[in-house]
Amino acid sequence: MKQYLNLFDFTQKVNYKTEILAGLTVAMTMIPESLSFAILAGFPPLVGLYAAFIMGLVTAVFGGRPGLVSGGAGATVIVLIALMKSNGLEYVFAAVALAGVIQIIVGLFKLGKFIRLVPQPVMFGFVNGLAIIIFLSQLDQFKTIVNGESVWLSGSPLYIMVGLVLLTISIVLLFPKVSKAIPASLVAIIVVFGLVLGLGIETKTVADIASISGGFPPFHIPNIPLTFETLQIIFPYALIMASVGLTEGLLTLNLVDEITGTKGKGNRECIAQGSANILNGFFFGMGGCPMIAQTLVNLSAGSRARLSGIVAALTILIIILFGAPVIERLPIAALVGVMVMVAIGTFEWISFRIINKMPKHDIFVGILVAIITIMLHNLALAVLIGVIISALVFAWESAKRIRAKKYMDDKGVKHYEIFGPLFFGSTTAFAEKFDVFNDPAEVIIDFRESKIADMSAIDALNKITERYAKINKKVHLRHLSSDCRQLLHNAEEVIEVNIMEDPTYKVAVD
Repeated sequence: MKQYLNLFDFTQKVNYKTEILAGLTVAMTMIPESLSFAILAGFPPLVGLYAAFIMGLVTAVFGGRPGLVSGGAGATVIVLIALMKSNGLEYVFAAVALAGVIQIIVGLFKLGKFIRLVPQPVMFGFVNGLAIIIFLSQLDQFKTIVNGESVWLSGSPLYIMVGLVLLTISIVLLFPKVSKAIPASLVAIIVVFGLVLGLGIETKTVADIASISGGFPPFHIPNIPLTFETLQIIFPYALIMASVGLTEGLLTLNLVDEITGTKGKGNRECIAQGSANILNGFFFGMGGCPMIAQTLVNLSAGSRARLSGIVAALTILIIILFGAPVIERLPIAALVGVMVMVAIGTFEWISFRIINKMPKHDIFVGILVAIITIMLHNLALAVLIGVIISALVFAWESAKRIRAKKYMDDKGVKHYEIFGPLFFGSTTAFAEKFDVFNDPAEVIIDFRESKIADMSAIDALNKITERYAKINKKVHLRHLSSDCRQLLHNAEEVIEVNIMEDPTYKVAVD
């Protein structure tokens, strides 16, 4: 309990000014994004802001690492669009709460560690694809609604929008050379806001997206039938939402680890994210997960503690309650400029510098993950495909490494010294190493430099010894590790291990 009394990082000194300013900057960038995602899914606009407040506050206090920002993210909202259209908002709230339960179970069983299986090329592709998505998503702000249709801005509105965006980008780039006491993103937003208000410039504002005025998130039990049929409807959506949220969250956590040179706690983040989603389901929120763009805004503003996330969440609530008339006049161009700089900062430019030093299959995986991320906006699927392809490539490369050193000793015994792992991918090459008919009556297979890894390996070993046994030749196995012996012993219940002599494992171990 003591660790939760300190709402900040537990080891480092907190720079309160930096954290507060970073939190304000994050809140400004999170509001239009949360509103846009809610409207995209057909939810009431405040459902998006309530999600930003609840996710942001809970995960900032109890999450797996300082600096990580959570909110109503598009990655999880996209999963719920079909459920909203088919069954309505009440089922969405139930699915969000159930997704939270699944995420807590993942955290309690410490399954967050499996994010370590994501290879670096997949991370490159994921981050680069996400940077492009962040950039492309800003192009929608250059459109307006005319007669119910979305059309590109033109003429003066377009020139004003472009000019304000470029001004914002210029301030973000140049202000750090003047002072680093205040986040450049926040300075840019304030300057552009003041310029638009002072000169009376007509341009697109937050109010053009939706109204953000409201009250506290209301407690609300989802009004759905408590039946098995209902569970059948919401469970697939909850499972996908939980998976997408955890994937994006843990990848974001890894990214923050790399940037800050510190270590986050993945399982704790899973539990915090799940708890926040359960609250979303009962307090009129659309749920969410860590948001990479806002997290990078937070880090670039200098935040390294928990306070900025708390400030961002509370700022959103205060704006909902009291500040809506002011914030609704905030020019969208200022927020677009900040997010464009976030996209540029997110992109792994180093991947271009090292691309000629990477294996071709790693380059392919990185590009494929980026393309899937951009085309489908499905981060979890992109990462899953990348991991599967990387695993298959690794299996193929490992399979090619198995080889055998063959020689006859002075007693006329044929030795096969096996090098490389024996597993499903290398069994065919393994079987081709043996000259069963021309070998002498006694053969030794030495596994000092090899390892029997799976059931396919045991089956291959079983088949090769069957071939020797049929022509009355004896096979000995040498230097089997204890886990390999146990694997062979366990396999006796499934197949007959045809290497007779050892009374315990039925293998001859010299």
